[in-house]
Amino acid sequence: MNDTDRKGPRVPDNPEPPSSPAPAEKARGPSLINRLKSILALRTMSLRDDLQVALDESVSADGTDFTESERTIIQNVLKLSGVSIDDIMVERSDIQAVEADINLGTLIAKFRQVGHSRLPVYEDELDKIIGFIHIKDAMAKITEAVTDPEKDVPVRLLSAALKQKINKLGITRTAMFVPTFMPAGDLLQSMRASRVHMAIVVDEYGGTDGLVTIEDLLEAIVGKIEDEHDEAVRAMVRKVGADTYIANARAELDEVRAVVGDDFDPGEHAEDVETIGGLVFDLAGHVPRRGEKVTGLEGFEFEILAADGRRIKRLRIRRKRPDSDEPEILAITDQRPEDQKAAAE
Repeated sequence: MNDTDRKGPRVPDNPEPPSSPAPAEKARGPSLINRLKSILALRTMSLRDDLQVALDESVSADGTDFTESERTIIQNVLKLSGVSIDDIMVERSDIQAVEADINLGTLIAKFRQVGHSRLPVYEDELDKIIGFIHIKDAMAKITEAVTDPEKDVPVRLLSAALKQKINKLGITRTAMFVPTFMPAGDLLQSMRASRVHMAIVVDEYGGTDGLVTIEDLLEAIVGKIEDEHDEAVRAMVRKVGADTYIANARAELDEVRAVVGDDFDPGEHAEDVETIGGLVFDLAGHVPRRGEKVTGLEGFEFEILAADGRRIKRLRIRRKRPDSDEPEILAITDQRPEDQKAAAE
């Protein structure tokens, strides 16, 4: 290494003065690295606190601060330790799965219908998930390579395989089972280590409570990842019958009223809560369990469809007609399967 490498370019002892004065350099603030070094020198409680201080500082005029996307990602990473699987999982009612005794043709049709690359496989009921199938394993069973160079088509379809039962083909991969309270960051590390990109979330009794993919975990860090198979944002409140509605507990009261009608009037409860889940919690005085019915709002009854010990997740809203105690006959159209089942119960 020469002197130039160590000390920078060598300057003559008597440099020739410039022919005209050099323009004054615009004052620049400290670089991001120097700012972080100065923050770390303060020896705050932890590096997490130091990063939070850097994020909370106002954006500097010289543009050396974090960009908006960097700020969002770092904030999400700092919050990841407080995010549990229960906060990001696909709920049981939204799981798309297949039975183990269907044939390969039915499985391919299911893949086409839902647009996923992996599907859980269960025996008898959703609480008995035995693994999952990747679409590339299914496609490998219905095609084979054509080695004849004179053939224009590189693969050949094996139609006979479409009639075989998927539980006889050896294409079901082992599933990962995790509890609802597991931190999302821990699951992300486990998935990376095991190379399994889907986990089944189980409750305290071993029943299926939800499903988490590695994409769900990444979205907790970088935000929503849209692809060509994603549906439009689903409504938080959906009408599933003449007087029956299915709502996400996070739906705001104004949104519920816009769908249900002006007769949905939370009254004084709206002063303390903002969501339908908060309203039902307020009416019940506790976190209701799945299947529990809550009354207290004139003209309406609420039934809990999904909940845990901490919060309500999904619920059914039923308008009570004073002129009839008979259960309504629902005309269900253009609904997801779980909505049809929920409305018919």
